[in-house]
Amino acid sequence: MDTEESRALRDAVRALLTRRSGPEAVRAAMDSPLGYDDKLWSTLCEQIGVAALAIPDHYGGAGAGLAEVCVVLAELGRTLTPAPMLGSAVLCGEALLRTGNDEACERLLPGIAAGTTLAALAWSDVDGQVSLTASAAGLDGCAHYVLDGDIADVLLAVARTPDGTGLYEVPVEGLRRERVTSLDPTRRLAVVDFASTPARRLDLGGFTEQLRQLRATAVIAVAAEQVGAAARALELTVEYTKQRRQFGRPIGSFQALKHRMADVHVHVEAARSALYAALVDGDPEAVSAAKVVCGEAFAHTVAEMIQLHGGIAITWEHDAHLYFKRAHGTALLFPDPADIASP
Repeated sequence: MDTEESRALRDAVRALLTRRSGPEAVRAAMDSPLGYDDKLWSTLCEQIGVAALAIPDHYGGAGAGLAEVCVVLAELGRTLTPAPMLGSAVLCGEALLRTGNDEACERLLPGIAAGTTLAALAWSDVDGQVSLTASAAGLDGCAHYVLDGDIADVLLAVARTPDGTGLYEVPVEGLRRERVTSLDPTRRLAVVDFASTPARRLDLGGFTEQLRQLRATAVIAVAAEQVGAAARALELTVEYTKQRRQFGRPIGSFQALKHRMADVHVHVEAARSALYAALVDGDPEAVSAAKVVCGEAFAHTVAEMIQLHGGIAITWEHDAHLYFKRAHGTALLFPDPADIASP
């Protein structure tokens, strides 16, 4: 991930987010009707091409890879910028590519890559199991934790079939989609209900193994967010301890606090290494390790952030609570299902 190209991408995204996604902008975006700043998202897509990174060039993408996507997600995580990157560009883009369906990819991926089409993926219940079933009458069930599911232009759904699982395209007209209040106000989640809902199957030979791989991609993507956010939370904490004075000196000069911040730094760097290992190896053990290590590092960092900031950290006006909520909200995304493949 530390190449000249990745550093240039990181710098470009960070410069744009520094200008246009400060704390006030983030709060305005999360309270907006869309839950994100559509103008900022358009700029990210048009000027930097973030949504196109992992999509092949013959489908309108940039033909990069997951490592480049993780660079962008880490920067979005640093600023807690609400954006449809994870749900639309990563999950739905990856899901479509794994169908092997050229017609569906040619029809849907160019809009996703350009950022003009917002796609959402419905697949799990509250425990991370595939919650939908497919029959001749359509799809039935209720999907939870659907990222941007209530405002998406395109809805994809994973459903159980007699021979495993399949990926379906579902018309959004008339579908009951409801935004839910979640722990993390910077992440838009929805519940989508299906009742004999007509759907078009997209995969060509089953989606069971592809769903395992898709979940692994999602876990790595979230881990990148967590690493970026944890690193920024540590930076903010260190900056504060240099400014806050007690007993005539900055509190950051006290040895006990130095040790605590050093422990956080080690944890964040361990998370960065776990993320890198998951990207390089891609095996289930490395992915599971990244999920645990990155989640725990982020939770540890925000806990220390609140402790070392003192009373100000528990006020609505300070951003510490947003990092805290993002840490615990992301930890609940994409749980390891007991049996992701059983029909």
